[in-house]
Amino acid sequence: MVMDRGIVGRTVLAATLGAGVALSGMLPAAAADDTIKVGILHSLSGTMAISETTLKDVMLMLIDEQNKKGGLLGKQLEAVVVDPASDWPLFAEKARELISQDKVAAVFGCWTSVSRKSVLPVFEELNSILFYPVQYEGEESQRNIFYTGAAPNQQAIPAVDYLMNEEGVERWVLAGTDYVYPRTTNKILEAYLKGKGVADEDIMINYTPFGHSDWQTIVSDIKAFGSAGKKTAVVSTINGDANVPFYKELGNQGIKAEDIPVVAFSVGEEELAGIDTAPLVGHLAAWNYFQSVEDPANEEFIAKWKAFTDNPDRVSNDPMEAHVIGFNMWVKAVEKAGTTDPDAVIDALIGITVPNLTGGVSAMMPNHHITKPVLIGEIQDDGQFEVVWETPGLVPGDAWSDYLPDSKDLISDWRAPMSCGNFNVATGKCGGKGS
Repeated sequence: MVMDRGIVGRTVLAATLGAGVALSGMLPAAAADDTIKVGILHSLSGTMAISETTLKDVMLMLIDEQNKKGGLLGKQLEAVVVDPASDWPLFAEKARELISQDKVAAVFGCWTSVSRKSVLPVFEELNSILFYPVQYEGEESQRNIFYTGAAPNQQAIPAVDYLMNEEGVERWVLAGTDYVYPRTTNKILEAYLKGKGVADEDIMINYTPFGHSDWQTIVSDIKAFGSAGKKTAVVSTINGDANVPFYKELGNQGIKAEDIPVVAFSVGEEELAGIDTAPLVGHLAAWNYFQSVEDPANEEFIAKWKAFTDNPDRVSNDPMEAHVIGFNMWVKAVEKAGTTDPDAVIDALIGITVPNLTGGVSAMMPNHHITKPVLIGEIQDDGQFEVVWETPGLVPGDAWSDYLPDSKDLISDWRAPMSCGNFNVATGKCGGKGS
């Protein structure tokens, strides 16, 4: 069941899938009261649609599957889809509508940190639940948010360690889109690199706006920076559709992976699906899941995904897996609590475990982050990734960085009696409700 509210307001629409249109009949008013509504808050237009549309689609699949199992608490689930259109203030407006007007039990959504920061006060004020499925900069733990994507210690730090230890990288280009996630992540990475003895002159930092398309000068600067006789790599926190011209320009200027490898934190199978990957073979991405992972759970998921979208070419990616984990955790927590009441579900979520798609079991920790493996993948000419390195086990997500002076003494634990998102172990005080 799908309710899609965009520019047509409260009208029930078809849910648009990547390969076609799945029609969903309108519910009678009485029947609507007997459903549990689930909000889907992802950009279906604008610069982030390239990444977020597929997350809407996977949520529709998960809800459809759960309904085929009998629903939840004896009721069918109903998806309420909105389009915040890559407009950060609109995210907050749409979140408020989902919670206050549509009465959703939980929301699955956002990609950029600026969109998450936009909606965070709304979820706190209205006491609802957001599952956030994308890697982010950390430095946050809020009672109403559950972070199923990677914290920096589950992606950025291991990626730098890999480049340093396995590739012998000595010079670093930190290239990002100009907003909170890249800036904070690069602040952490800069402190980490300097702590490892990297000199100031061996770190180049560059930011570009969302949707940036003219990469010729920047890529030339990167090429020149990498010509100093030291092994150089690009650590990319470039987000959204700006990645397409960035990678094209790398190819145009002949920058190959063996010369200056790029490791990306926001480029996965979905982003590569629309470009010629031949010049990019050998460049890297750091995620917690790749479609190419060989595991029965992953193979089953991919088969269901292709069948649901009726498209054998549709790919899967890391944030999709995060939604799979988050949705299954929410279902188990609701069943455990016996209600969709947010306070009961928030308490029930801590300690919940569900299988991930890489052969392990992920757990929701007291800081509202989860345990995840870390994988480094190398781009192949078919747009998939070959895993070239992975952690030996699952890594617990750290909400607060050990490498920033203002964060190193902070921990998060939302269980009573602490119930604090930023408890300072040095002063013994809680700094507030979260960040």
